[in-house]
Amino acid sequence: MPQTDRLHGLSPQVMYEQFWRKEAKERWKMRGLKAAAGLAAGVALGYRFAWPPVLSGIVLGLLVGAADAAAAWWSYRSTAVWRGRRRGETITARLLRRRLGRRGYQVLGGRAVPGQASVDHLVIGPGGVWIVDNESWDPDTEIATYGGRLFLGEKYGSKEAAALVGVAGALAEVLGRESGIPVTIEPLIAVHCGRLVHARDRRRTVTAEGVTLLRPRHAASWILGAPRQELDESQVEVLTRTAARVLRRMG
Repeated sequence: MPQTDRLHGLSPQVMYEQFWRKEAKERWKMRGLKAAAGLAAGVALGYRFAWPPVLSGIVLGLLVGAADAAAAWWSYRSTAVWRGRRRGETITARLLRRRLGRRGYQVLGGRAVPGQASVDHLVIGPGGVWIVDNESWDPDTEIATYGGRLFLGEKYGSKEAAALVGVAGALAEVLGRESGIPVTIEPLIAVHCGRLVHARDRRRTVTAEGVTLLRPRHAASWILGAPRQELDESQVEVLTRTAARVLRRMG
C-alpha cells in the first residue's frame, strides 16, 4: 500500500508520532556523526592545549552526543500537550501555584460565568486578577502580531482573542458586582506548542488584540512583573471566596 494511502485520514498528531519513530535510525546516524566530529575536535584540542588527546576526544564526543540527544528529546517532549499525551491545565496549574502561592496569590481552576465559556485558571492576588487559558497548536505554527492583529500561522487569531477578552470582561463584571470590589482582568494564553515570534526587544510574549500569549513557565513571572491593581490581603480573600461561591466549577 502506498505511504500516502496509509497516512490518509490520520490526525496530524498521529502522523507526527509515526514520522518521529520512523526517523529514529536517521537521528541515531546523525548523532553518531556529530559525536565523531566532537571526538576529532577533542583530540585536536588535546594536542593544542597539552591535554590527554584521547581522553579529551572521548569526553567531547560524549558531550556532543548527549547534547544532541537532549535537544531531540526536548523537541519531542514540547509537543506532548498537542499530541494529547499530557494535560496543559495540569502543567500550568502546577507552575502557577509553585511560583505564586507563597506570594499571596490564589489560583482557582476551571471557572466560568454560567452561560459563558470556561477558563482554565483564575489568578487572584496582591497585583490584581488574571485568567489563564491553555492552548496548543501545530509545532510549526507561528504565533505573531502584525499591525496590531494576532496571527496563528496564516490565519487571524481575532476570534480566539475576542472570546477570551469577552470572558475576562464577564468575569470581572460578576466578581465586581458580587464582591463590591471593582476589578479588571487581564487574559493570558499559555502556549504549550507552537512558535512564538517575539518582538525586537526579545520579550518572551506576543501581545495583540487584548490578549498576551506566552509559555506556561513564564506566566507567573508575567503576573508578578505586571501588576494590574493593588489588592490587600482582605480583598484577595473576599474575591477568592466570591469566585469560589459564584463562578461555576468546570469538571
